[in-house]
Amino acid sequence: MPIASREFRELRLERISRDFGQVRALRDVSLTVGRGEFVALLGPSGCGKSTALNCIAGLLQVTDGAIWLDERRLDEAGPEDRGFGMVFQNYALFPHMTVRRNVGFGLVTQRRPKAEIARRVDQALALVRLETQAEKLPGQLSGGQQQRVAIARAIVVEPPLVLMDEPLSNLDAKLRLEMRAEIRRIHTMLGCSTIYVTHDQEEALSLADRILVMIDGQTRQLGTPEELYARPAHADVAEFMGYRNLFPCRAETTADGLAVTIGTARLQATPMDAVGGAAVAAIRPDDLRPQSDGPISATVEIAEYHGRDFYAVARGADGIELYFRSPMRVNPGEPVRLAAPRDRVLVYAA
Repeated sequence: MPIASREFRELRLERISRDFGQVRALRDVSLTVGRGEFVALLGPSGCGKSTALNCIAGLLQVTDGAIWLDERRLDEAGPEDRGFGMVFQNYALFPHMTVRRNVGFGLVTQRRPKAEIARRVDQALALVRLETQAEKLPGQLSGGQQQRVAIARAIVVEPPLVLMDEPLSNLDAKLRLEMRAEIRRIHTMLGCSTIYVTHDQEEALSLADRILVMIDGQTRQLGTPEELYARPAHADVAEFMGYRNLFPCRAETTADGLAVTIGTARLQATPMDAVGGAAVAAIRPDDLRPQSDGPISATVEIAEYHGRDFYAVARGADGIELYFRSPMRVNPGEPVRLAAPRDRVLVYAA
């Protein structure tokens, strides 16, 4: 039979915390991952996402809280007893072993019969499309091929859960795109659950069914990619999800809805909190565009051609830095007027 994942209903993290001396790296993180789900842990460096993954894997013990796989408590079990597959950032392949022996290592340690090991290794190599590389050493492979070996090694033991810790960060842009598609394809074919750590919001948006945004060791928002992209719940989540324009502003309710004053400009906006008076407005660069009657007056400082459009930085008359996109060429020193749709100007309590 082909490789599959072992049956289970859900993995549950119940208010897990992890301390390193006086430093609390994780604080009361809760999460439920269902069978077949792809969940990304997203956040800036040092936010605790890799610590959370290592606690799930058993490489770190939790200080408080509990981890459950269905009715079985895992946080007191060693990593070898949890049965999860792990894919590391640096691949962690044995350089003296062939691809075939690397992939089969977990099955050997489980003392599986030789015939079963050979069959399952062949299936795993076919799944990651490396059948012709089976007798090579890792040093003879490209970075993308080495990452596929690491994935094959993780899935060959038929784990209920595959844990991936920034697996694409060492690859170039083209390989990252190719491997992103491969990871999603393999996840779908196996029917397993995947928890994927990344600091790349585009990676998380393209791969995950749900995204857990972590900041300072805490859960800040859990939601679908669509929810995180369009409606971040907090200003710090918005900033991490690509809303590079975060401005202090004044918010007031008018007959037309909410209006904000940013410097000398006035824009219609969408409230994300109960706001009034001092507030924070968030706008994506993609949503801030040149418009002849735009309310924001600025001068272009930097303009980069990105193929379909220009990505630019401008300085407002009041000194505010503005990131925007333009379908037409803009040049440093050129005056522009900028505008954004009401539903793309999000306002949070200060």
